[in-house]
Amino acid sequence: MWNLPNSLTIGRLVLVPVFVVLLLAGTTPTRWWALVVFVIASVTDQLDGHLARSRNLVTAFGTLADPIADKALTLGALVTLSVLGEVPWWVTLLIAARELGITALRAVLVRRSIMPASLGGKVKTVLQIVAIVLLIVPWGALMDPAPMRVLALVVLYLALAVTLLTGVDYVVKGWRISRSARPVS
Repeated sequence: MWNLPNSLTIGRLVLVPVFVVLLLAGTTPTRWWALVVFVIASVTDQLDGHLARSRNLVTAFGTLADPIADKALTLGALVTLSVLGEVPWWVTLLIAARELGITALRAVLVRRSIMPASLGGKVKTVLQIVAIVLLIVPWGALMDPAPMRVLALVVLYLALAVTLLTGVDYVVKGWRISRSARPVS
């Protein structure tokens, strides 16, 4: 269990409350620090998976903990931004329902088949991260924040659309798996 990819996953989980506290503090310096913490945590998401696969360090713990850490980071950011009034609650709730629903679907189907992440799922993750980064940056300290706020919301709504479309795709795949596959022994 204790290898570098799993340590990075645990580190990402530990960074989530640090990020939330920094973002809630509401000052320009703490917002910059929240951005740094979020970017570091997001990079570890890519790094831990790459290291686990390339060095044959995939573990049952990592397979379970990595998606939990990913969801904790993105949903923690969206909930916090909604608390601050910067992301509409309905967007956060739709994304959370999709993320938690697909995680539950995968858990139910794991005995029948592994449902790997699709290209659309990876695009969804990138769009969510870019939207969150654009929303965290304290643009008012750099320039007129209005154009960047519009850009951030456009990326957020694009992320929402891809999130929901890939959710439907996973449900269809899950339905097919449940109807055709035999349990994995």
